[in-house]
Amino acid sequence: MTCLRFFTVYGPRQRPDMAIHRFTRLIDAGQEVEVYGDGRSQRDYTFIDDVVDGVLRALDRPQGYRVYNLGTNRTVPLTGLVELISACLGRAPRIVRLPDQPGDVPLTYADISLARSELGYEPLTPLEGGIATFVDWYRKESACLTPAH
Repeated sequence: MTCLRFFTVYGPRQRPDMAIHRFTRLIDAGQEVEVYGDGRSQRDYTFIDDVVDGVLRALDRPQGYRVYNLGTNRTVPLTGLVELISACLGRAPRIVRLPDQPGDVPLTYADISLARSELGYEPLTPLEGGIATFVDWYRKESACLTPAH
């Protein structure tokens, strides 16, 4: 049996309630972006192509009972994520600070050493490139949904 743990997966066709999609939509529309706490919480954002690569590698290389983390082993603070999305959109965010959410942890990231050594897993998409790809998809998708006048 093989278990795969995904770390903050994002990319085209992401659910609209997830942070990257929601932040992109709100910033693009000039609406307020709610940021909980001081914005220093950090996450390991993993582009969907890298996760799919890890899943395929796990299927192709059964090792018995294993738990593999599929992430990047790199973290980005929430404020850095919002700034990156804003830069890709070419729009300044309107940030509203809210209190910390109960139970939210300040830092999550993947130790991918086992996936690297046993699966040859190596995430290739830097956050900057992944966010640019997501924003490009978002703009094309939004253009298709906008009624013509």
